[in-house]
Amino acid sequence: MALRTETDEETGVALVTLDRPGKHNAIDLATASELAATWRAFRFDDEVRAVVLTGAGGRAFCTGIDRDADVPQPSSPYTIDDPLLTIGPKANDLWKPVIAAVEGMACGGAFYLLGESEFVIASEEATFFDPHTTYGMVSAYEAISMAQRMPFGEVARMSLMGTAERISARRAYETGLVSEVTAPGGAVDAALRAAGVIASYPTEAVQGTVRAVWSAREAARAQAMAHAPHLIALGNQPPERQAGLFRGRGTGEFRTR
Repeated sequence: MALRTETDEETGVALVTLDRPGKHNAIDLATASELAATWRAFRFDDEVRAVVLTGAGGRAFCTGIDRDADVPQPSSPYTIDDPLLTIGPKANDLWKPVIAAVEGMACGGAFYLLGESEFVIASEEATFFDPHTTYGMVSAYEAISMAQRMPFGEVARMSLMGTAERISARRAYETGLVSEVTAPGGAVDAALRAAGVIASYPTEAVQGTVRAVWSAREAARAQAMAHAPHLIALGNQPPERQAGLFRGRGTGEFRTR
């Protein structure tokens, strides 16, 4: 199992941990299925009233899709198979609040999870970046998700700069992606405390508020997401070209801001 789930029956808070630290908590097809199943199971578990999502090991929250995952694609330019589209709570119709606790790197496909969390708490050592363009891929779903949380210019810069630049936790806080910055190693505890407060309130009111907040931006998000498959099909480099760019990556220099 690549996912650990622990529920505190006293507080009603579940802690979900991506548990592939040797892979920087990258998501393979099995992990994607586990995430979807976990969110759907929470819909029927009345003991769980709030959720904290994090990654094991401290070096990374999540680094997106596992490069070793084999995801065959249809030949049609009008569709794309993306296993990460169903890894988030909202994609699985879960409206209990989810708080993301980020330690280390959060990049690429991690934004599918961050984008469907109510808010993000990060350690001061956390960094955020989007490597897609560096490796010949269109950042579509990720950029659209972040455009719901960050100013346009910040999303555009992060999406276009690729691996050359990483956003610090402090800068992420300044731009609205992160709601709280903690000392190193403190993100999970801070998220659990916040989740405990929320879980202590009547769950019907909490879930209704989550749904209301999401409805404020859902129409624009849905319209933008509808364009994503076509942009990816048109703009992505062929898989062998992507693989070559990825293999050719060096230690490289990047700038944190």
